[in-house]
Amino acid sequence: MSWYYEGSVYEPEESELSNYAGFVYCIEEVSTGMKYIGKKLFWRSKILGITKTRKRRKKVLVESDWRKYFGSNKKLVERVQENPEEDFRRYILKLCKTKGECSYYEAKLQFDHDVLLRDDFYNEMIMCRINSKHLSLQDEKSLLQ
Repeated sequence: MSWYYEGSVYEPEESELSNYAGFVYCIEEVSTGMKYIGKKLFWRSKILGITKTRKRRKKVLVESDWRKYFGSNKKLVERVQENPEEDFRRYILKLCKTKGECSYYEAKLQFDHDVLLRDDFYNEMIMCRINSKHLSLQDEKSLLQ
């Protein structure tokens, strides 16, 4: 099952992927029209243990499970397990360079689409805690325009 971005299948090369922290997405259940807006990070931390050649633990970034990801909402995950994956479309709405940017745009798009007030969204809550320092200055300028 593929992710779509700007009208086509999103298959980034690792060099392109390393430019981003994550993305904001929308998953749509085609048969019902139900949607879910969330965020997913491309990378996760992994701790390498102590070995004979490594005296200290080492923290490294590895690719997350984003390619197979179908959201964190329990109802949506149940629907994905009950129905064929072909009944779902996964769209990347915004590629983000920082975790803070992911959090900001997730909340912004959730509010813009009134996900809590509409019956065609699985979203049940909007959670965000964003510091302006976590957004780049260039992004902040584009938000004000």
